[in-house]
Order: sequence, then C-alpha cells, then structure tokens
Amino acid sequence: MTLAQGQRTCAAWDFFIWEGRMKKIDAHAHVGYFGGWADVGYTDEEMVAEMDRYGIERSVVSYMDNALVERAVGRFPDRFAGLTWANPYEGDKAVETVVRQVRECGFKGIKLHPLLNAFTANDAVVHPLMETAQELDIPVFIHSGHPPFSLPHSIVQLADDFPRVRVVMVHMGHGNGIYIQAAIDLAKKRDNVFLETSGMPMHTKIREAYLSVGSERVFWGSDAPFHHYKVEMLRTEVCGLPESALENIFYSNIKNFLSL
Repeated sequence: MTLAQGQRTCAAWDFFIWEGRMKKIDAHAHVGYFGGWADVGYTDEEMVAEMDRYGIERSVVSYMDNALVERAVGRFPDRFAGLTWANPYEGDKAVETVVRQVRECGFKGIKLHPLLNAFTANDAVVHPLMETAQELDIPVFIHSGHPPFSLPHSIVQLADDFPRVRVVMVHMGHGNGIYIQAAIDLAKKRDNVFLETSGMPMHTKIREAYLSVGSERVFWGSDAPFHHYKVEMLRTEVCGLPESALENIFYSNIKNFLSL
C-alpha cells in the first residue's frame, strides 16, 4: 500500500477519531504539575475530564511524585494505570518503591527519565532497576531523544543488556529526524524494544515503524499535559495506515502489552 492509498482526508476521520468510534488508551501521560519552563499540568479530575472529551478509555500515567500517581490510581482505578517514576541515583529506595507500587498498588511498570534525572540510559546505575523489572516481569518506559542522556542507541544498549525486559522507547526519538530514524532502525533488530509516538513530529514515521518494527510494537501516546490530545491523535490518524492498524496503535497494542 502506498502512502496515498492508505491516507484518508481529515474531514473523513473527524467523527471517527474525535467522537469516540475508535477506542483509545493513552500509553504515555502525566498527572501532576510541571513548573519552570513548562508550566503545564493536570489534576487527576482535570485529566479524566479531558479523557472523556476525547474518548480516551484509560491513560498510563507517571509523575516525579509517585505518591500523587498512587492517589490518582486509587481514586480512578478504571481510568489510570500507574508507572513508578524511578530515579536510579536513589538506589535501594527507588527499587523498593517500584516493588511496593507494583505489588500493592497494581502499577504496571517503571518510568525512567534520563534527561530530567541526568543519567545516560545505558549507565550501570540503571541496572538494579532493570533487574527489578526482570524479576517482576514489568516493562520499562524510557524517555528518548535528548543528547547526551537519552539517545536511541544508549536505550537499545540497555535493552541488549537485559533482553528479557521489555523496553518502551517513549517519543521514538522525539523531535530530531536522525534520532527518529535511529529509533526505528534499532528497534527492528530487537524483539524487546517497543516504540511510543508522542511528541514525534513525523506522521510518516508512525506508518514506517508499524510496518517495519512490528504491528504489535507501536503505541499511541499523548505526553499530556505537554502536548494536546487532538494534535497527537491527528498525527497518527493521517499517517497512512488503514483502520485496523490504527485500532492496534490507539488501543489494542498497549491494552495487550500491559494486560489492561
């Protein structure tokens, strides 16, 4: 199928996406407030209202304050699935938080942010958390796309060191075309590397990833509150894939991946 053959007009898709005909699970979002340069945030109630507005069944959420996420998941267990934000420099404390939130609160995985916590993804300091993920059989979601900390090759090196751990490359390389292509090319060769779409500007690369990396290994996410739901939906909507493939990206893949 060519891109033109797979493409639909925006008008034809408006009702299909925005009005809820297609089920959606947000594979990457944040509940909480980010100050400083970002100055964006959602309370749990605000996020649920926005999810309702855009027909999102559930959101996979994380935040620097894990207690806030724990409260959100406790208040809205059918709408939020939690990831533990883990700073590897916190050592045993980070590991203990992951274990407790997975076993007691039903959290679904680990979120690592090499940029904000200033570590390279393939640094040995990350290994205790990866070992914990392997023991608990949970995935690790890793922010990608910002040098020197979170480049695709360092994330894939970490995945190579822990082939039994499922690694989600959040943003699939983010805003740089070289990193985006690297994310796709490197993921093709690793069965344990998955890609998430939020904040990645090239709609055509979503189609390329789906067709070349694997139909079960690409997830739609918003990165809310940093990006708008409709913008993130539209980029995936116009990527040139048929309806069945979009259903996988928007809903089925992450639902099966996290057993939601």
